[in-house]
Amino acid sequence: MRLFALAVYLFLYVPIAVIAVFAFNGGRSATQLQGFSVQWFGRALSNPFVVDAFRTSLTVALASATLATVFGTMAALVLPQARPRLRAAFDALIYVAVMVPGIVIGIATLIALVTVFGWVNPVLAAVWPGEAPPQLGLGYGSLIAAHGLFALALVVLLVRARVAGMDRSLVEASADLGATPWGTFRQVTLPQIFPGILAGFLLAFTFSFDDFIIAFFVAGPQTTLPIYVFSSIRRGVTPEINAIGAMVLAASLTLLVVAQLLLRRGTSRARG
Repeated sequence: MRLFALAVYLFLYVPIAVIAVFAFNGGRSATQLQGFSVQWFGRALSNPFVVDAFRTSLTVALASATLATVFGTMAALVLPQARPRLRAAFDALIYVAVMVPGIVIGIATLIALVTVFGWVNPVLAAVWPGEAPPQLGLGYGSLIAAHGLFALALVVLLVRARVAGMDRSLVEASADLGATPWGTFRQVTLPQIFPGILAGFLLAFTFSFDDFIIAFFVAGPQTTLPIYVFSSIRRGVTPEINAIGAMVLAASLTLLVVAQLLLRRGTSRARG
């Protein structure tokens, strides 16, 4: 079993290590090391198409993570107070959102958006006073909505775990001392669950920034960084693509490590 586990880990992580190593290749070959150089990182960062795709991914990730964090935190605070049957139904929907494959979510989201656009655009054309009524379509809005809805489930799971481990006696003491509900939330509840909120935001941001499958269906004319990489490797893998992959990998791992440290720090404080 140990050898089998070792083989599985090697199969998963050796290709990632190879990408990171070949990102520093001094030659033009993506499969043969020809010295050490960081030139491909500079070329990737100076490529206008890469910069535009990065800006799109960053904008979408920040917006979707913010929306998912706000609404996910509100849902995590309200769900424990809901009726058992209603809470069970919402729990099932949250877990289904996490378990459903991304390609299914992408196709379903695309069909839903196109259907809604088909209903709304004729209404806008009929009621708009000008000659050029606005037309809803795929783009930033569809990307933010799709990523935000999926990431919301992740935020709910993380924040609800922090709410469950929260010291309720402090909340009750705050209410007994005459604090308003908002004052109790701001001074008692929020400091206790903030590590879970921040961890949820970082995970939601990481998912949105790295996502390709859902974005491929709902991006429309916009090009995110994963979509750019996918379109580029169809013409062949280059050291520049390896450099982009290494930078995205480093940023993603950093965010995940920070999120994990925040969760552990919050758990240690709750136990203490």
